Order: sequence, then structure tokens, then C-alpha cells
Amino acid sequence: MLRWRGLDAAPGDLGRTVVTIGMYDGVHRGHQHLIGAAVARARAMRRPALVLTFDPHPAEVVRPGSHPAILTAADRKAELVAALGVDAMCVLPFTPAFSRLTPGEFTHTVLVEHLHAAQVVVGRNFSYGHRAEGDVASLTAEGRRFGFGVEGVDLTSVGSAPDLTGDGEVTISSTYIRACVAAGDMASAALALGRPHRVDGIVVRGDRRGRELGYPTANVESPRYTAVPADGVYAGHLVLRDHHGATRSRHPAAVSVGSNPTFSGARRTVEAFLLDFDGDLYGEHVGVEFVERLRPMTAFAGIPELLVAMADDVSRTRALLGL
Repeated sequence: MLRWRGLDAAPGDLGRTVVTIGMYDGVHRGHQHLIGAAVARARAMRRPALVLTFDPHPAEVVRPGSHPAILTAADRKAELVAALGVDAMCVLPFTPAFSRLTPGEFTHTVLVEHLHAAQVVVGRNFSYGHRAEGDVASLTAEGRRFGFGVEGVDLTSVGSAPDLTGDGEVTISSTYIRACVAAGDMASAALALGRPHRVDGIVVRGDRRGRELGYPTANVESPRYTAVPADGVYAGHLVLRDHHGATRSRHPAAVSVGSNPTFSGARRTVEAFLLDFDGDLYGEHVGVEFVERLRPMTAFAGIPELLVAMADDVSRTRALLGL
């Protein structure tokens, strides 16, 4: 998949494209449905399917301080999008100047002049331009003027997932998934995502306390704004990635999220104990997949009680992962 940042970096030989637009944070089941519709349209028209997305999140530019937790890092998003059959992805810097473009300016500058859209596929609730003044109806009118078609896809037709109380159903959205992750409800998050929630980052040196206790952990430092699950211990996997962000291997792991209250920790960390693994992971680019929350983070009376709990965490992780 071709990938570039900024309009001026677009390949000159791209030709006319089928474009779908959105943050696509999480690339969840609703996003998969929408991107799939764009890919299908592109194949039918024999044109490349292109995802247009943004960085940083528009909310942070429009309302500073409101940046939502991010479900997928940039490389992970690209990997997921490519797996859906997308041919190209353009990451557009969302700046204050860009946020002031009128809907007409956005259409002409972005879709027509640089991306050469032949068809645009968006959700029916899509909005664009300054103060989100543009919608699917205005985009359709502009498409008639500039010579591209517009297709609005109903995201609610994809399906729904149980809500956090179990009393009903909710439409799949990134906002809903962030709430699941924040609550430690990894089963509901996975149902909406179509896969386990994952935190990407780099393995850095920690206090090495796990190694002293017989449970050496990979201390994963993730980018700012990452959607880290609620404090607790989880069964999951650690994914080793190559320098392009692609998956190299997956390893079962018991994962701790929190500040290590038994040792009066102050900094919140994500630490993964890999089962049946022996090796040096410092500096590795990894992803931590969360399958199920085993227990909340607890302050134990002493190290013996902590070791008993850790042994049980590993045993339950093995059982949950079918090892």
C-alpha cells in the first residue's frame, strides 16, 4: 500500500481515485464496512482505493485539550487499512489553517486538485469544512460540479455490540470502544473492533523489579494519548513488530497496567510477562493485545502475597488462552 503525509507528497501517477475520508481510529467493524464499500467501488471502477485520514485528531485543533484517547497508532492503522485491500493512504496534517477551509475549498483543494477523486465514499453522518458546515448533501452537489460521484454508507447497518451494562445495544463507534477500554471491558471492545484492543509502543528499561521476583516483564512505553485499559492484570499477547510496523510474531503474556501499588509506585505503566519466552526485548517495537481482565490492580501486604497472585495470574492466562 502506498502511504504518504501531506497533499504535496501525493504520487504524480496516481490517476483518478475512489476516496474514503475519516479518522478511522480503531478501524473497527463500522470502519471496516465503510472502507470495504470504498474498496468494492474502486475495484468495480478499476481505480485505486484511497483512505484520507488526519493527524493530529481534529478535536485537538478545534478544541485544544480535548484530544481523545487513540485506539490505533499510525503504523497499526496503516497495517489494518492495507489488510482491507486499500491501495493508498494519505495522512493529512490537521492544522488550524486547514480547519478554516470552507467545504468548497476542501473539496476543490483536497479531493479534486490533489487526490483526483472519481468517487467519494463516506458515512452518512460525514461532515467537513469549517465548523463542519459541509455534509453528504453538499458534497454530492459539489461532486456534480467537479465530476465525481458520492456514496453515503449507513454505518448503523453494520451491527451493534452489548453496552457496558448489558441492558441493550449500542451502535459501534470509536467513542463506545474508548469507553469499553477505559472500563477494562476487553470483551466488548474486541467485539466492536473485530479483534483484541492493542497498545503499541517501545520496550524500555523499567525498575527491573519483575526480574528480581522471577517474572521479568517488557515495560512498554506508548505514544501520548494512547487508549490504555483500566488498571489491572490482563491475559493477552505481546506482538513483535518489524521496522515497518508489520507483525513478526505473537507471544502469550500476562499484562499488568497500573502504578504497582504494592511498591508505592507513582508512574502508570504497561508491563507484559511473556509466557515461555527467554530473550532481550529492550528497544523492540511491540504491540500489547488485551484479551480479558483477570483482576483489578491491588496493593498486597507483602512480596509473598504478591507472588501467589502473580502465579495465579499466569495460570489463569494459560487457561484463558488455551495453553
